[in-house]
Amino acid sequence: MPKTALITGSTSGIGLGIARQFAKAGYNLVLNGLEADGPAIAAEMASTYQVQTHFSPANMLDAAALRNMVSEAVAKFGSIEVLICNAGIQHVSPIADFPEDKWDAILSINLSAAFHLTKAVWPHMRQQGFGRIIHIASAHGLMASEFKSAYVAAKHGLVGFTKVAALEGAPYNITCNAICPGYVKTPLVEKQIADQARVHNLSEDEVVSKVMLLKQAVKEFIPVETLGDLALFLASDGAQTLTGTALPVDGGWYAQ
Repeated sequence: MPKTALITGSTSGIGLGIARQFAKAGYNLVLNGLEADGPAIAAEMASTYQVQTHFSPANMLDAAALRNMVSEAVAKFGSIEVLICNAGIQHVSPIADFPEDKWDAILSINLSAAFHLTKAVWPHMRQQGFGRIIHIASAHGLMASEFKSAYVAAKHGLVGFTKVAALEGAPYNITCNAICPGYVKTPLVEKQIADQARVHNLSEDEVVSKVMLLKQAVKEFIPVETLGDLALFLASDGAQTLTGTALPVDGGWYAQ
């Protein structure tokens, strides 16, 4: 029987790249996103990789919708073996000017949604004696940068939550790990480049070289395929004793 992976924010960016890697590996997929072409993306992936897919437009701000997404997935596929919490938003601003509604939204989408989804899949994973929960955190879950107070707080919180879930899941063969990427060229990062250019009064090319990739030993954006391959390993039987970790995939940024 094919395993099923539920991946949030999987109709664009990192989530879409990871979903394609899982589809190539034969997983059935629950895709999620707010894009209008979400159903078409799910249909295309099913046709291309000969897997079953289901699309859910569940909003990360709506806990009830997240629970319903899990229930729909279990009803369709019978189980969820892998949960990947990837959906996220960002806003760049000094603390003194940081909009309070942006703070609330970033904490809700980047952190609280992972809690609601983990809680929703937990009884299913316990019952089947297998679960792989993967949180797409960030290098900013391990380090801080100016003007990203909400994002850094949320991602640090996500790493902490990962550790707790790992401890509680260990008796039931449920692992929980966080992947902490450096900069990946996604629509979210494209927006950050523009925001950073405004804040730092730099050109966008200067933001890439002098801000984003400055501290990386490898001066390249992280390939999304690298993240997908790592997530596949974390989802495998071979990663049974790898849990509670926050794995930097950041071109050597965290090594500095």
